[in-house]
Amino acid sequence: MSTATSHRTEPAVVETKARPALARRQVHAVAGCYFVASFAALGLPPYLTEVLPELGDGAARWAGLLYVVPTLFGALGAPLWGRLADRFGRKRLLLRAQLGLATAFLLAGWADSLATFAAALVVQGVLGGTFAASNGYLGAALEGHALSRALTLMQGSARAALVFAPIVVGALTPWLSPHRQYALLAVLPLAAALMLAKLPEPDAAPVGAVQGDGTAPGAEVTEPAEAVPAEAVPAGRGPAGPGPDGYTPDARPLRALYALEFAFVFSTVISFPYLISLISQQLPGTGPLVSGVLFALPHLCYLVAAMGVHRAFRNRPRTGIALGFGCIAAGLAGHGLAGSLTSFIAVRLVLGAGLTLGLVCLSVLAADCAKGRAPGGLFGSIEFFSKAGAVAAGVAATAGNDWFGPVAPLLTGTAIAVVTGLATAAPLLARTLRTRRSPRCPR
Repeated sequence: MSTATSHRTEPAVVETKARPALARRQVHAVAGCYFVASFAALGLPPYLTEVLPELGDGAARWAGLLYVVPTLFGALGAPLWGRLADRFGRKRLLLRAQLGLATAFLLAGWADSLATFAAALVVQGVLGGTFAASNGYLGAALEGHALSRALTLMQGSARAALVFAPIVVGALTPWLSPHRQYALLAVLPLAAALMLAKLPEPDAAPVGAVQGDGTAPGAEVTEPAEAVPAEAVPAGRGPAGPGPDGYTPDARPLRALYALEFAFVFSTVISFPYLISLISQQLPGTGPLVSGVLFALPHLCYLVAAMGVHRAFRNRPRTGIALGFGCIAAGLAGHGLAGSLTSFIAVRLVLGAGLTLGLVCLSVLAADCAKGRAPGGLFGSIEFFSKAGAVAAGVAATAGNDWFGPVAPLLTGTAIAVVTGLATAAPLLARTLRTRRSPRCPR
């Protein structure tokens, strides 16, 4: 068991090579393919309460459990698929993820029983994993700021799908039930697979490749394409010894990244399941359209501000993460106090600021940790901890809501965000104090 755990949480260290980069349009193609392929995965789960009555569960009692089934099995499968991608090729495994997603959607769309539908969701979790596969593909071709920018773009695709997919599914519902839409939307990952088939395998240099900073070879570079964030490896905790290029990955920043990923996903996702109930309780008479806009506001913040936050915090990601957890704590706590539409919008925007800071700065830390490591295994392990945080948040939200009502999940998320934010900020504050108190050199 210890060996298996080690393989899951410690991606293999590989010899660092001068890897070819992808052109910007190719990076955008990967992000666009993830966006279209994730439409069903992100847009249809909110409608499980309408799907399940067609399958014999009239009261939709299994909706909560089935909601997290793909996430749970995706978490279990992500590290394995990541290691297989490092061994057999990232492009092949990315195509496998898209085709696996299409297969699962077809099975779910034509399921005629609750058991068959549940099996389809299991298949979706096991054979999907398009986000981790896409990040592994990008990690094999990009490094440093170019990679962190690409990961930020990938998160933007996820936020955009989370905002727009439920709207499209709802618009199609009068003509086609959400249950049958699974089969219809299976064409999207199939189309994504066809587009991705034309992209190069990152292990082989593509014709006309650009450098890791997005410029053509020989072009003038206005900013460094490779810079290790000053906060990524704390002082006195550098690599144990030099690798082939003078750099050996240190496991401690990687373990810190896993912990931050889990805590961040837990503290943000825990507010999702019962937000609509909270809005109805805090703001009686609020219509579904307004509730949907309030739900989407933090994700819209990311779409608007992500690239600006990346430019501001790419060299100080831990500061950004600490600020992000502070905003998440303030935003979640404010939900329980908001008694008007204006105040609710304000706390949703504060939560959106924390969401944006956290996602962007975690991408910067992930790009730094990717240096010298097999990208498939790394991003598969990151996906494991991310999905584990989502599953734990779903369980905690359900238990808290049952015992104390829709405010309880928000208080739990606030507590986790406060603890994690203080733990992240403490080393930064200590380092600042040591710097200020150190005696100046005599002139």
